[in-house]
Amino acid sequence: MTVAAGNPVAKTASRPREGGRRISLDWLGAVPFFGYVGLFLILPTGIVVVGAFFSNEGPTLANLSNLTQPFIITSLINSLVLSTVTAIAGAFLGALMAYALATGNPNGALRRIVSAACGVLAQFGGVILAFAFIATIGLGGLVYVSLQNLGIDMYPNGVWLYTLPGLMLVYMYFQIPLMVLVFLPALDGIRPQWREATESLGGGTWHYWRYVAGPLLTPAFLGATLLLFANAFSAYATVAALVNQGGIVLPIQIANALQSETGAHDPGFAKALALVMVIVVAIVMTLYALLSRRTAKWLR
Repeated sequence: MTVAAGNPVAKTASRPREGGRRISLDWLGAVPFFGYVGLFLILPTGIVVVGAFFSNEGPTLANLSNLTQPFIITSLINSLVLSTVTAIAGAFLGALMAYALATGNPNGALRRIVSAACGVLAQFGGVILAFAFIATIGLGGLVYVSLQNLGIDMYPNGVWLYTLPGLMLVYMYFQIPLMVLVFLPALDGIRPQWREATESLGGGTWHYWRYVAGPLLTPAFLGATLLLFANAFSAYATVAALVNQGGIVLPIQIANALQSETGAHDPGFAKALALVMVIVVAIVMTLYALLSRRTAKWLR
C-alpha cells in the first residue's frame, strides 16, 4: 500500500502554524547577570541620584549648591590630579612592561609568573597596601629607620607619604600591574608579519610604529589609560587607611559626610558628592567603551 504524498497531517506536522513565532529562551542565561547589575549598580545609582536632591526636610537643591564650597573644589581637583598623574604614569610604565612580555616567549615561565603577579598586585589595595607602605617607608618603617641610622633623612621637608605625592606613589603599585593586564592582549594582537611587510617595503622601525603599530595600539592605550583613571578616581580604602585626617580627595569627603563624631553628618550632601563621582566615572567609562570597540575590530 502506498502513502499519498499529499497527506495533510504530515504537512501540518512538518511546518509551524502560519503566523506563529517560536519564542527564543536564550535570554534566560542572562537573567542572573541583569539581576546582579540591577541590584548592585542600577539600584545604588538611582538611590544616589534621587538622594542628592533630598534632605531630611524634603526636596532641596542645597546639596548641589554646597558642592561649590572651597574645600570640596580642592578635594575634587586633588582627585582629578591624582587620577590623571597615576593613570598616565602607570599607562606608560605598564605599557613598557607589557611590551617586554609580548616580545618574549608567549609560553615561557617568565610571562606566566609576571602575568600571575600582575593579577594579584592589581587587586592588592586597601588597608593591606597602606600598611605595607607605612611599615616600609613610613615613620618607624624599615627603610626609614635604616636610613636614619645612616644619617639620611627621607623627609627633610615633611612626611610626604601622607600627602598627595605619597598617594601617587602608593597608587602606582596597583596601576602598573593593571595596565599590564589590560594592554597585553592588544600587544599580542600585533602580527609579526606586519613588521616584516614594512621592512620589505623599505620602512624602518620608525615607519612601523608611526604608520602600522602606533595607530592600531593608540585606541587600546588610550582606553587602558581611561580605565586606570577611573580605577584611581574611585579608590577609597587605600587613601582612607593612609590619610585618616581631613578630606584630601573626594571619596574621603563622602565618608566624612556620612559619618561624624560631632553629629554633622549629611547623607544628602554625601549623595551629591557621590553623584559627581558617578558622572565623572560614567563619562570616562563611556569613552573607554568606544575605544575598546574600535580596538576589538582589528583584534578579531
